[in-house]
Amino acid sequence: MSKRKISIVYWYFWTFLITLTVRGQIPQIDSLKKSYNATKIEREPEIDGVLNDSIWKKIPVGENFAMLAPRNGDSERDTHSTKFKIAYTDEAIYMAAYMYDPLGNSIRKEYTQRDNVPQTDYIVLDINTYNDGENQTRFVVTTAGGMADARMKANNQDYEYNVIWDAAVSIDNQGWYAEIKIPFASLRFPKANEQIWSIQLGRVISSLNETYMWSPVDKSVGIIPHYNGLLRNIRNINPPFRLGFYPFISGGTDYYKNTFNGFFNAGMDIKYGITDAFTLDLTLIPDFGQTAYDNIELNLGPFEQTFGEKRAFFTEGTELFNKGNLFYSRRIGAAPLEFNTAIEETDRSEKLLENPEETTLLNAFKISGRSSSGLGLGFFNAITAVAKARYQNFETGQIRERITSPLTNYNILVLDQQFKNKSSISLINTNVLRDGYFKDANVSAGLFDLYTKGSAFNIAGEAKFSNLHTTSGNQLGFASQLSIQRSKGKFRYGLAHEFADRKFDINDLGVNFTNNYNNFFWNTSYQIFEPQGRLNQYKIEFYGNHQRRYRPSSFVRTGFGTKFSAVTTQRFSFGGFLDFNTKYRDFFEARTIDRFVQYNENFIGDVWISTDNRKRFVLDSRFLISQFINSDFKKFTFTTNPTFRFTDQISVQYAFKFEKEMNRKTYAAHFNEHIIFGNRDRISLENSFQAIYNFSIAQAVSLSFRNFWTVAQFAENQFSSLKMNGSLTPYDYKVNEENNPNARFNIWNLDLHYNWRFAPASELSILYRNAVSILDTQKDSSFLNSTEYLFNQAFKHTVSVRLVYFLDYNKLKSI
Repeated sequence: MSKRKISIVYWYFWTFLITLTVRGQIPQIDSLKKSYNATKIEREPEIDGVLNDSIWKKIPVGENFAMLAPRNGDSERDTHSTKFKIAYTDEAIYMAAYMYDPLGNSIRKEYTQRDNVPQTDYIVLDINTYNDGENQTRFVVTTAGGMADARMKANNQDYEYNVIWDAAVSIDNQGWYAEIKIPFASLRFPKANEQIWSIQLGRVISSLNETYMWSPVDKSVGIIPHYNGLLRNIRNINPPFRLGFYPFISGGTDYYKNTFNGFFNAGMDIKYGITDAFTLDLTLIPDFGQTAYDNIELNLGPFEQTFGEKRAFFTEGTELFNKGNLFYSRRIGAAPLEFNTAIEETDRSEKLLENPEETTLLNAFKISGRSSSGLGLGFFNAITAVAKARYQNFETGQIRERITSPLTNYNILVLDQQFKNKSSISLINTNVLRDGYFKDANVSAGLFDLYTKGSAFNIAGEAKFSNLHTTSGNQLGFASQLSIQRSKGKFRYGLAHEFADRKFDINDLGVNFTNNYNNFFWNTSYQIFEPQGRLNQYKIEFYGNHQRRYRPSSFVRTGFGTKFSAVTTQRFSFGGFLDFNTKYRDFFEARTIDRFVQYNENFIGDVWISTDNRKRFVLDSRFLISQFINSDFKKFTFTTNPTFRFTDQISVQYAFKFEKEMNRKTYAAHFNEHIIFGNRDRISLENSFQAIYNFSIAQAVSLSFRNFWTVAQFAENQFSSLKMNGSLTPYDYKVNEENNPNARFNIWNLDLHYNWRFAPASELSILYRNAVSILDTQKDSSFLNSTEYLFNQAFKHTVSVRLVYFLDYNKLKSI
């Protein structure tokens, strides 16, 4: 039997084993859970943060919070007790929270905008309407009345997720108080005579550096969402009809090279509750004109540079679609598939008139939700328009067109079954269909995530199958992962294996930089959950790996290292790591299949610090150094990020990064059937600045800019040719205008942004931005000279205005 078939069989064995065992296991931590009965009320309280409404006097109290940190399990202080009450009507659920504190009116406040949680006191309400231990919505209210909401998966928080809700706070000499209203239309829950949800409440007391939870949590076992308490007695409510419209208009002008270009756009996003559990999100004629800039750098490596997603439609409620890491949303609307080819094929008889740098997204929708049986379903679909390059013949003036990206359809289907013991099994399929002669792609994956009884161990695995359809035929690929981790106690350990054959490729809708690997990993760690001396917490880890190519089977490298992190009682954090790697066969730097360059053994390590983020001045800094043995190649990086809060409304943040690498043996060019390597020095500086003035929790103006500069220069007469055994032999390679591997890159961008959330899910945004960049082969260019040259180039200036207004169908119907 081939190695590939063995890998597939062993993965199916694990899937079969888990299917047999997963349903019968219930973690022992269920015995720690609390329970609270909600009260039905006839009229809603006024949401003003002042808890003197007569309705609240009749509601039973939830109390007796337990400490989560720093001392896990301690009772709350008598001087800082927390209490809450929960009620509901036919339309919404309400909570009143009482946070007693001797500081009273002196409790520190910090104004922030939506989904920015400050380093002050705040209260947290987590609601899991399916009580599955995995998927829940988090609501946060701060002492200044700031609001944040997030979709949670295990311990991960996605603050890009937004729902419609309301909150208000008040403060007196006994403490502070919060009042919350969450419409049922903002939650998904099954039809039932009685809803049985799980909830958790948490309180952060910044002045004491303490965190408390209502339902006790044992940090040494499992994950925090497993400890949610139960919310009962919500009876005879029907999931409301959920339909919301988000129409928008936007417009503005660009100014570039003495030319103004106006633009206008109008469109709509729609949210529709198909059933009580499933929601349709639809965007028609999307507008991403005010999306934040990417942090672009000079990419000299063999892999593409990837960026985080900043478009709201692709970040809200996408936790199902991100399973298995098969979905890189920046593929949608990215550069056309043959953008570079269109440039390269331009001949001397014509000029390139137009070559779009991005494909146009026509529309997109997603359907997602979870049934009462724990089955999650997600379906995503997006369509991008045809992109064409246009050429003009110098002599005849004739125009010709070339398709660089055809009409393309992207879709994803996800099925995710959750079990009561917090485990899950998932199936995912992604598909890319291109009209015409371009390639199509299909990827399927199966995943499992199992917690054993008592949450002592976690076993997780993946099997992925890729299939590319090209003009030359089908290309089938396979990859798998399996890990076993101890998830209980101070001492933990784990083993993992990762495999991919040489044809595995998910890059049409996902990202995988490498394939053809057969890697093994191990780790062990020790951590504390109770303060010891001056440390509130610390963790020390040891880990290692052995990496090989799958076919032909060959050694790549072996490495091991240690990592340490700690937090003092004064919230000063520090840590670092130290790694050692054996000789390394790099199969990617040569930019040629099955060719590698061999690097010597190396050490790499770093140290970092982070000061108390409750203070007005906060400093984060890191220093990293890498040294190759018996080699002149060295690299070090220094970053620092000071933040200063002038007042509760004004804060500034500066970030600086300096990086230098010396004498790196790296790819330079292909020349006369030789793979040319050179001795390269590189230096880079990055400066960025952000300032924000919060008029209130609903209005703010912010200023941000970023400048990144780098120069990469090859030493003259120090080029080599790569040999088949991975070593380098001297080669006489001449640098000229056509063959110049040196590079200088400098980029600047600035945003001045005013934002006003004038109603729920409705906002007015005004943006001014400018940007400029250069990329050339200039040698010996200092930072100051390069920046002076950059500012002599033509800037692109943009002014835009965007208005979004939320319309609730239920209110429109009543009108």
